[in-house]
Amino acid sequence: MSALTDPQHLFFERAGLDRGRVQSIVGGSLAGMDDGELFLEYVQSESLTFDDGRLKAATANTSQGFGLRAVIGESTGYAHAGELSEAAIKRAGEAVQAVRSGRSGSAAAGPARTNDRLYAELDPLAGLDFGAKTKLLQEIDAYARAKDPRVRQVSVTLSGECQAIEIVRADGSRVSDVRPLVRLNVAVVAGQGDRQESGSHGCGGRLAYDEFVDPAAWRRQADEALRQALVNLESAPAPAGEMPVVLGPGWPGVLLHEAIGHGLEGDFNRKGSSAFAGLMNQRVAAPGVTIVDDGTIRDRRGSLTVDDEGTPTSRTVLIEDGILRGYMQDRLNARLMGVAPTGNGRRQSYAHMPMPRMTNTVMMAGDRDPAALLAGVKRGLYAVNFGGGQVDITSGKFVFTCTEAYRIEDGKVGRPVKGATLIGNGPDVLTKIKGIGNDMKLDPGVGTCGKNGQGVPVGVGQPSMLIEGLTVGGTETA
Repeated sequence: MSALTDPQHLFFERAGLDRGRVQSIVGGSLAGMDDGELFLEYVQSESLTFDDGRLKAATANTSQGFGLRAVIGESTGYAHAGELSEAAIKRAGEAVQAVRSGRSGSAAAGPARTNDRLYAELDPLAGLDFGAKTKLLQEIDAYARAKDPRVRQVSVTLSGECQAIEIVRADGSRVSDVRPLVRLNVAVVAGQGDRQESGSHGCGGRLAYDEFVDPAAWRRQADEALRQALVNLESAPAPAGEMPVVLGPGWPGVLLHEAIGHGLEGDFNRKGSSAFAGLMNQRVAAPGVTIVDDGTIRDRRGSLTVDDEGTPTSRTVLIEDGILRGYMQDRLNARLMGVAPTGNGRRQSYAHMPMPRMTNTVMMAGDRDPAALLAGVKRGLYAVNFGGGQVDITSGKFVFTCTEAYRIEDGKVGRPVKGATLIGNGPDVLTKIKGIGNDMKLDPGVGTCGKNGQGVPVGVGQPSMLIEGLTVGGTETA
């Protein structure tokens, strides 16, 4: 175990803190509260970008700090600092006690313990030296440029981090976790004449860099980025209007993540602001639709051994065969709603309070042949990859941009199109699913989710899916 993967060294020996005294401060600060914890964090991260045939940027960052939270009723007191010292924790303890205002709470039981680690306690940054990382990016750049004379630009980014945390509770319980996270991304610009188009692909997870050094692995990313760029180079303006849409497997699950997943987080439902509020055990989707949030998939980008409140993550069934069965919960919302936390309490860093967030949100496979889903569509759109999108949680309305899509003509995939957007309503889309493929696939490990200004790594997945009657925004002119 290195110093970076040893929470005892990072938070106590190195910082000069005494564990017993810290525990005493936490216990005193949270006395009479319903809940709360001390969240200690140490992160080292790096990012290297090879662009325009040279190493264009290389950054390294180290951050550390703590957040102390006190919860009573629906009120939360939170104080944080980038200084790991007894004095700073004491000041934070005095600040968070103001939330009590003469009230007295009943301390909630601490999270269940778990010994099932979902990733290795390793520091990926130490796996390769700087020279080896630079050489890797240079090789990927050269490989992509040599693949096709139409390649005009290549950008390759390699990033990694090691996050160590420890959570200390008033009852003396504590839990620590060491979380590696890496990502490789390749972007390619291809051109022909005056026209240029781009494509990108990446992969990542809670792994070491070893997987990306393997040429067979990084060539897949470069090949896919180039394929997308060349497909877009041949694209025509997208059609417009209401039509059947077939979503491809894997990354298109980001549409479900945004349009449906956020609406199934506990805070929105407790406050009644979600389109799914008050619909527990009612039909909200077509038969056959089963969606889970699973933070326990080994080595995945969205997985956590424990969440940022110390609760073990779980496989939470959200929708089962079209029936709403559950919400994603942190400790505060679970207590107020009278249910158990699901291990979805997440925060961006020590400077942020936890709230219900997704981990890996997945639609389970159906029994249809994906080719049969396409064959039943006379005129429609086949959406394979997505870029950004916008969602209104209250109404469920969404707009998503397709980065790779094709016409469907007489049951066959036709010419690629550019400029397609999908416009709809999340809850409504669930009822319009007419076929679910048997080809469920997880995304390659590149997702980041934003909520209330906080970003956290997540995963998505789904099989191919036929949706009847989505509005497609396009640029085709008559």
